[in-house]
Amino acid sequence: MNRSSFLASSASFVALAQGAAQAQNVPGGTHFVERAADFDKAAFVRTVDRGSVRMVWEQVAFHPQVFANVKNALNGLQFGFGYAPSQIAMAMANHGASSAYGYSDYVWQKYKLADALKLKDASGNPVTSNVYLKASKTDRSADPDSDTSFYQDTSIETLQSRGVVFLTCHTAVEEQSRAIVKGGFAPAGMSPADVANDILTHLIPGAVVVPSMVAAIGVLQQVHKYSFIMPAFA
Repeated sequence: MNRSSFLASSASFVALAQGAAQAQNVPGGTHFVERAADFDKAAFVRTVDRGSVRMVWEQVAFHPQVFANVKNALNGLQFGFGYAPSQIAMAMANHGASSAYGYSDYVWQKYKLADALKLKDASGNPVTSNVYLKASKTDRSADPDSDTSFYQDTSIETLQSRGVVFLTCHTAVEEQSRAIVKGGFAPAGMSPADVANDILTHLIPGAVVVPSMVAAIGVLQQVHKYSFIMPAFA
C-alpha cells in the first residue's frame, strides 16, 4: 500500500470510529429509524418490569392537565386502594407535541418549540420553557389533602420521584427535527440529524428513549401487562 492509499484508509477508519462513538453517545443512536444495537432493551425492561399495578399513559396532543390525572391515580392507588408506592408502576408515553415534556429548557429555547410545535397554555399563550419540570412541593410529611402537599404536586420531577417513568420517542424526535429545520427554527447550517442528536443529548434527567412510542406502548401492554390510558380533553 502506498502512502496516499494508507492515509486515505486511515482517514476513513477514523471517520468510521468517530461516527460509531457519536452514535454510542446519542440515546437511541443516530439513525432515523432506531436499530436494536442502539436500544438498551435490558435497561428498559429493568425500568418498567416492576410493581403489581401498571399503567401507561399515552399523550400526543399538548394537554398538560394530564399530569393532574396521573397524580390523582397515584394518590388513589396509594391512599385509597392501599398499594405501597413500590407496587405502583406508571409510564408516560408522550409523543407528537407532548414529546416536549421530555426536552430540557435548552431545547425549548434553542429550537423555539412554542412556535415550532405550537405549544400554548390553557389561556392560549405560548409556552416558551419546560415549566412542567421543576418540583414545587417537597414536604412528604404534609397532609395529602392539603393543596401545599407533595402529594398534590403535578410537576414532572415530583411524579418521577413517585416512580413515574417518562419515555421519549426516538421516532418523534427525528420527525420533529426535520420539521424544525424545514420551518426555519434551527440555527443556520444545522441538518435534521444535527438537531435530532442535539435534542436526544439534552433531554430531562431520567428520560428513557424508546425506538417508537406506539411500539413501546404495545410492548408495555402485551409483554409487561400495563393498562392503557389515553385521557380525552375537550
